[in-house]
Amino acid sequence: MSRWSVSLRADGDREVSREEIVELADAVASLGGVAAGIGTPSYGAEIVVSADHPAEAAQVARAAFDRAVAGTGLPVWPVADVRVVGADDDPDDAWS
Repeated sequence: MSRWSVSLRADGDREVSREEIVELADAVASLGGVAAGIGTPSYGAEIVVSADHPAEAAQVARAAFDRAVAGTGLPVWPVADVRVVGADDDPDDAWS
């Protein structure tokens, strides 16, 4: 199994507050994660997962992201973008 850094972004219909992103950051912290989206109509996180290949990493990360969002006050918006980068990969060669 390899470690993967997975970035996920959900897009919606209103600006996300600082407090909401802080909640998301707290929810993904145990996954080695960070959150973003203050003042934008989207929110996202970058988390670290273990998986055998990029598609599996995306699936594992998506499930973890969905659980993290469910534990916050954020609205559930559709995930618009998922990018997977391996520990030894060039970020410009990300799998999406």
